[in-house]
Amino acid sequence: MTHRYWVRAMKCQLLVASLFVTLLGISLSILTVVTYYEKHFTVMKDVSLEKRSYYRTFHTVVCPIGLGLSIILVLAALLSIVATLRELESAMAVGFFCFVVVFCASVQATYWTVTDSIVVENAVMDAYDFVYEDVRTNTSNARRQELQSIHETFLCCGKKYPFGEPSNIEKEMCHSETEGSTQKHCLPEIQHFMEKHMSFISVLMSITVFFMVYGMFLTSFLWISIHFKNSLDRKGKYILTRQ
Repeated sequence: MTHRYWVRAMKCQLLVASLFVTLLGISLSILTVVTYYEKHFTVMKDVSLEKRSYYRTFHTVVCPIGLGLSIILVLAALLSIVATLRELESAMAVGFFCFVVVFCASVQATYWTVTDSIVVENAVMDAYDFVYEDVRTNTSNARRQELQSIHETFLCCGKKYPFGEPSNIEKEMCHSETEGSTQKHCLPEIQHFMEKHMSFISVLMSITVFFMVYGMFLTSFLWISIHFKNSLDRKGKYILTRQ
């Protein structure tokens, strides 16, 4: 009787966890779309700079990886719900496998946000430095438009020099920028924006790791119960025999 209560409790927990996993998958897909299509990221991607290849790679792979993980999360949640309600051994096993896949990917992503997020931030700031210096030393209209677009997107203008007078860029461009942004230098603004966004990714991946461990524990326990038919709630099958 005690084991039956444990099975029922695990079923209820898996159903509730599946709901949160579904919401987690939707949140991950939204964050992925924002990271790929939001203007703050696309404006830096459009800047032609070979040294920015790390950021270009990050921007390119984030969409398929993020959407793929969100699909697997939703699939794992749906399989867990079906397997719990119908007590299907195969569906429970597939759900467990989905949790394992997302767990491995989210652990790697969490580790990456801790160790390499600063590399992405530096790559974005290097991109701005490149465009800024190119406009300062040349008179390319294309570069000037790129720099103007960055200023309008991040609501900032120019760079702060610890020594010396501002360059011609600040004298020519910053007075025509949006009011209130002329006092904000771009490198700190870009760094702050990237740090905040990478922290969102890190928190979401950490939550994902927790739910994946929880989901693996619940699905493995229920799979064992289904496999050995220990104290399940489904109706038994009766076989008529001749007397």
